[in-house]
Amino acid sequence: MALLTDLINLDLTDATEKIIAEYIWIGGSGMDLRSKARTLPGPVTDPSKLPKWNYDGSSTGQAPGEDSEVILYPQAIFKDPFRKGNNILVMCDCYTPAGEPIPTNKRFNAAKIFSNPDVAAEEPWYGIEQEYTLLQKDINWPLGWPVGGFPGPQGPYYCSIGADKSFGRDIVDAHYKACLFAGVNISGINGEVMPGQWEFQVGPTVGISAGDQVWVARYLLERITEIAGVVVTFDPKPIPGDWNGAGAHTNYSTESMRKDGGFEVIVAAVEKLKLKHKEHIAAYGEGNERRLTGKHETADINTFSWGVANRGASVRVGRETEQNGKGYFEDRRPASNMDPYVVTSMIAETTIMWKP
Repeated sequence: MALLTDLINLDLTDATEKIIAEYIWIGGSGMDLRSKARTLPGPVTDPSKLPKWNYDGSSTGQAPGEDSEVILYPQAIFKDPFRKGNNILVMCDCYTPAGEPIPTNKRFNAAKIFSNPDVAAEEPWYGIEQEYTLLQKDINWPLGWPVGGFPGPQGPYYCSIGADKSFGRDIVDAHYKACLFAGVNISGINGEVMPGQWEFQVGPTVGISAGDQVWVARYLLERITEIAGVVVTFDPKPIPGDWNGAGAHTNYSTESMRKDGGFEVIVAAVEKLKLKHKEHIAAYGEGNERRLTGKHETADINTFSWGVANRGASVRVGRETEQNGKGYFEDRRPASNMDPYVVTSMIAETTIMWKP
């Protein structure tokens, strides 16, 4: 008699040409990932060859009950590390039946910005450091923390090893490999300052692909924690008090910044970000005021600052970038629950398209 695991791991490639496509989209809260699967007649590698699909938007807070149909437009394909074979994950965005992007579709506007000729010519690169916290299911308390109590103060946990300091490595490593298998350009992982908190980095990625890849990496993490019976939170300050918050530092460069003389271009771009500080903060994630306090390696939310190698600044320029006279900078303001479509496109719009 076959076991359930045998059936889950069935390789379909010898039995049928058909494949399973898991369509992924972002729900009404802007952070809830949803997905459902359909059978396709054969392997597909081009998103434009995939059929559009629909779902009940009244059940995701994205449409009224009397006109509930929302249409999924396939935008990017990734290999499926759960079903393997020729099966795929499909990142979609959401439209009305008339073809209008629905209000929660942040990809549409981002794609417009990235297809602007000035932006496209600069080929913006992104590296996003996604922090997150693993929680014990049912009690919503960080993994490895005593129930109803606290671990020892921060210090021993960052990039740590050992059963008394590092909690959830199996999940982190499973996610790392799943991302590489899927085709997400994940570039590393590390344990964070607060116990139970981790980070993965996605990049370098170009333009709209940065948002697609971060969302799919988040999807994979949610699926893996589901299997492990653990909850993942992207809350920017999951535990109040003397504990680090969680961010999504966004590293950024353009063609002009990467060339000789790029340091001057970086300084000019950072000065533009300073002028639009309030607008960026408003779009950089909910609850960010609980994280950006001026403590725990953050700058105060109301004040824009930048500096070389300064982790307490809003924007940090690397020492190596200063020495080479070219390179990239890091916007340290985005919260862990930011929308990568919004943040990446907004940085490009402010630094390339906006003429103050």
